[in-house]
Amino acid sequence: MNKWVRAHTNIALIKYWGKENEDLIIPKNNSLSLTLDAFYTDTSVTFDDALTEDELILDGDKQDARTLSKVQRVLDEVRTLAGLESKARIESINHVPTAAGLASSASGLAALAGAASQAAGLDLSDQELSKLARIGSGSASRSIFGGFAEWIKGHDHDSSYAVPVDDAQWDIGMLFIIVNDAKKDVSSRDGMKRTVETSPFYDGWLNSLDADLSAMKQAVSYRDIEQVGQIAERNALKMHATTLGASPPFTYWTAESMKAMDAVRELRKLGYTAYFTMDAGPNVKIICRQSDLSALKQELSKTFEDKQLIAAKPGPGLHLLN
Repeated sequence: MNKWVRAHTNIALIKYWGKENEDLIIPKNNSLSLTLDAFYTDTSVTFDDALTEDELILDGDKQDARTLSKVQRVLDEVRTLAGLESKARIESINHVPTAAGLASSASGLAALAGAASQAAGLDLSDQELSKLARIGSGSASRSIFGGFAEWIKGHDHDSSYAVPVDDAQWDIGMLFIIVNDAKKDVSSRDGMKRTVETSPFYDGWLNSLDADLSAMKQAVSYRDIEQVGQIAERNALKMHATTLGASPPFTYWTAESMKAMDAVRELRKLGYTAYFTMDAGPNVKIICRQSDLSALKQELSKTFEDKQLIAAKPGPGLHLLN
């Protein structure tokens, strides 16, 4: 009986936006994220000689070939490493809305890397698991680790992986404002590609990243949540600005996203430490003090429904479930 493996989502505070190598998912820049406890994926893998093709069962539903193709890259690498030829059955339960900018692929592909390598009898290091997860989804490389993690861009398969930065066992948390959990119109992959190829703003974004990353790492080391929030908010706004310059232009923001961002600015006027970040989707995440989470939820419940507000604390790295 193969064990179930759990990986949590991570939210990038210094964003990854653009690939240097599409096939290997080598990014154009380093990124830094915080793994969170609220959203996660549980996955089990069985290699079975009786199967004639790989199967992916997600939340009880068998998935089509397009969805399967993303996971097969990871499976094929595991088969190569383990000297296996058997097809695999993957069972996965996603405690994250899929493709809504809530990092479902990060937790999903990290959990797959852990479960598949475990089922194949491989004893991989965290660094090797990070590389394995990366070939399925870039951000998944960071979900191998709890707390803060940095994905080092590298230049080939062996040099591109995430490393732990800080365990985040201090007064930092995140509050999600879910304005829309539907599948987005422009996928992260397509949006990234279009921006890199056509946006005149992209080079400006890329050239500013080293300074942002350096400042963020210093802020994390000092546990300076004001600085962490300010840098993350600025970095996210710059990333989203690049999409408006793409051809054709697009944005992940909705009217509700704008309302949520304004609500965060109002929280600051009330004296709270609250800064927003957004990924490739409409939902807004608030970087705040963990000790303020319930007070912020109460303030925001005047504007948003309770079910739209999800509090999160720093989460653990990849682990086996009992």
